[in-house]
Amino acid sequence: MNRAAVAAACIALAMLASSLRADPQPARPLPEQDAFFAATRENLARAQREQYQYAYKERRSDLHVNPFGSKVGTEGTSVYEVTPLSEGAVSRKLIERNGKRITDSTPERQDRRLPRASSSTRTMIDDVVESLDFRIDRRELLDGRDTIVVAFSPRPGAKPRTREGRTAHNFKGNVWIDEEAREVVRAQAVAIDDLTFGYGLFARLDEGTTATLTRRPMSDGIWLPTSVRFVGEGRAMLVRKLTLDYAVEWFDYRKVL
Repeated sequence: MNRAAVAAACIALAMLASSLRADPQPARPLPEQDAFFAATRENLARAQREQYQYAYKERRSDLHVNPFGSKVGTEGTSVYEVTPLSEGAVSRKLIERNGKRITDSTPERQDRRLPRASSSTRTMIDDVVESLDFRIDRRELLDGRDTIVVAFSPRPGAKPRTREGRTAHNFKGNVWIDEEAREVVRAQAVAIDDLTFGYGLFARLDEGTTATLTRRPMSDGIWLPTSVRFVGEGRAMLVRKLTLDYAVEWFDYRKVL
């Protein structure tokens, strides 16, 4: 080894030793929990109110639950064009099935529950929040942005009043919240108990079922859901094994109301 190489090695070792002796930079403190949660809840309530003003496309897994048929579970996909109408109704038109364009389908009008005031929306969100215990766990980089990871689990003794609250109370998991925007980016949850539908007569999903939700900002700044996925096993109509990989994607949002 020549003298230049020896000198370079000595410099590198000196720099390494110096860095090991240096005091580590103090970690940036996590945000104050109550204020952070309050801002996030307010943004969720706003998005819940305003999402009814948007048209979009929806791609979803086809669900088969006929206990007398050959398939019980999910297979294939359908794409719908969804347009909001007055008084909370929507027009749903099938435009694609299993990758093939559909041109002769007839739009169907569907009524949906539309919050008439912010208090209605907040009731559902507050019920979900009150059904769970939340705690700030850590800061994590996600898609190049700082997020705050919030761990949640069922709150002991909670008595949810809404369907959403009762469902949420069966899950534990994590929520990733954009630190600057105070918006939920992703939520991942696992069921800690069996989930029943139709009092268990229609379907039951076993403990361990997973759910994943993603949200993204639109061009006008509002954050809206872009996908949700449920994966699990259970029983349909009490007798048939149900294997579920159910996903819904929402895309091509455009404000029309």
